Amino acid sequence: MEQAETLEQIQDLTVQLRDIFAVDHMVYHWLSADGEQYGFGTYDPVWVQHYVENDYIRIDPVIIGCFQRFHPVDWRQLDWSSRAAKAFRKDAIAHGVGNQGFSFPIRGPNGQLALLTTSHTTDDASWDDFVHANQREWILIAHFMNRKVLALAAQRRPEPIRQLSPREVEALTFLGMGHGRAQVAELLNISEHTLRAYIESARFKLGALNTTHAVARAVGEGLIVVGGAAREASGGWPGREDE
Repeated sequence: MEQAETLEQIQDLTVQLRDIFAVDHMVYHWLSADGEQYGFGTYDPVWVQHYVENDYIRIDPVIIGCFQRFHPVDWRQLDWSSRAAKAFRKDAIAHGVGNQGFSFPIRGPNGQLALLTTSHTTDDASWDDFVHANQREWILIAHFMNRKVLALAAQRRPEPIRQLSPREVEALTFLGMGHGRAQVAELLNISEHTLRAYIESARFKLGALNTTHAVARAVGEGLIVVGGAAREASGGWPGREDE
């Protein structure tokens, strides 16, 4: 960990930690006060994309629970009673996350919250024994990893925002105005598949985690205007064919 020189190497470390402790997954997740996030870990990329697309961060009992706590959290101690939480847990297990989990909330400067999470599929008694044997090491690992990520993030200069194409501007503006994807596709006279391509391209250019983040960044950078004047300024979006 001390030898890591890039944030990308943190990803390799999570894989090594998973293998050392012989668990299903090991994940580090950073949440800053301004919405910036880093995520490193061994979850299936299909689950990660599914999590983002469904905006699960808003209902995830692990995230919510760790915001409210300062001590390590066994997932069984969290509130899974709501219908949304139960559906989320079922979905997570179906994607291989595991039925047991342990997360370490770490508070950093300027409102930063980071989590180091390990998860596995096993029975309660075996998990209790495993946690008891390893949590002291995990606490140290969590704090050392967060310190390293903070240091590396401070060294990284933000990349300049790349300009969006007219279609990307239109797509994000309509989404920012509250229209659903089907409505936006109809307004732009394109298929939902084509719309998805524009959204993904805009997300990449903006360095955004999800569509909501992309809209927020585009507004913040002055690349789109979300409001009643936006449509008039564009000259009327429906039917435009410029790319």
